[in-house]
Amino acid sequence: MNLYLKLFITFFKIGLFSFGGGYAMLPLIKQEVVINNAWLTLSEFTDIIAISQVTPGPIAINSATYIGYTATSSPFGSLLATLGVSLPSFIIMMIISIFFVKFKDNKYVDYAFKGIRPTVIGLIAAAALLLVNKSIFIDFKSIILFLGVFIASLKKVDPILLIAIVAVIGIIIY
Repeated sequence: MNLYLKLFITFFKIGLFSFGGGYAMLPLIKQEVVINNAWLTLSEFTDIIAISQVTPGPIAINSATYIGYTATSSPFGSLLATLGVSLPSFIIMMIISIFFVKFKDNKYVDYAFKGIRPTVIGLIAAAALLLVNKSIFIDFKSIILFLGVFIASLKKVDPILLIAIVAVIGIIIY
């Protein structure tokens, strides 16, 4: 199968079967991109997720864009992966919006949303565990940086300021 078509279909499937946003999609993206298709190594995948987190926009779309480019070395690969991951949500939201007004007070619709919530939390937790692999904690310096950022974020320090500070620290110590 053509790599571009396979990339589109893979990301369309990811977009179609992932609920809960970008972080909930990460385990499925990893499975498809690193394990099933071997387009990236785990280390490359972790780097792309890190870049996707600090660039503006949704993490799923950013990561699809970067992965599409990395897998094909082409902006067209980026475009297809991005369309693939975005199109299912667009189609589903169009269909849901047509019917939601009619069924919003239905108890079964309410039950379905109550069932989806814990699933989304589980998927986000799985994404967090996915990102905590050996490539992140390379050395003692990385652990210290992580703990510093973690504590600062609990104290509600501006995330953009944290990213800028840690980038400068990273340049200095590495």
